[in-house]
Amino acid sequence: MKESAIILLAHLNPLTNAHEQIILSLSKYHNVYVLPVIFLKRGMEITTRSFPFPYRIRKAMIESIFHDTNVVVLPNYSFESPFLKYFPPLISPYSWSLRKKILEDVKENRFNSYTGDAIERLMLRIFLMHPTQAKRLDISASTVKESLYLEAATNKSRRFKIENDWERMVPSKVASIIKDNWMIVEQFANSHDQTIKIMGMKFPKDGLYS
Repeated sequence: MKESAIILLAHLNPLTNAHEQIILSLSKYHNVYVLPVIFLKRGMEITTRSFPFPYRIRKAMIESIFHDTNVVVLPNYSFESPFLKYFPPLISPYSWSLRKKILEDVKENRFNSYTGDAIERLMLRIFLMHPTQAKRLDISASTVKESLYLEAATNKSRRFKIENDWERMVPSKVASIIKDNWMIVEQFANSHDQTIKIMGMKFPKDGLYS
């Protein structure tokens, strides 16, 4: 058992090769808590074109690679509608309640948080989450999603018969999970993005106010 922890707050929608390398690198020296963000409305998870895969599938993606390791996946990074109640940060008591929920299963006294986004890093510093310096991912989940949607919309007849661009950007076990849940990709392939960015972070429009 390592003495310090790293908390990774991220969308991981889906998990990419870059995510895998980051988690692998962090886990060499720390216990790693991976908290994929969840958006809830009346207890039901909201998914959109930007956030197509629900928590249970993202958890399966991570655990398919990091099972039996010091990497733990937790559902504690969850926003409950109306999402505007978390703003403005610091002033809103809901934002501090979220911080408490994020940390409630972290057993180590020493911890840092990790993000590749400059705005998120600033917010983590404000909330005393001790963010580490990090670079943006070479391969983003957004790039993978657009490749997935392009295939679903234009290449149905040849699907999975050849290696596609997105398959080279995710671990092979994650690619298998995506294929097993291909109906989700097809569901959002021709949809509009129903999200809005607030202080550098995307939120679903559904559940923003109520």
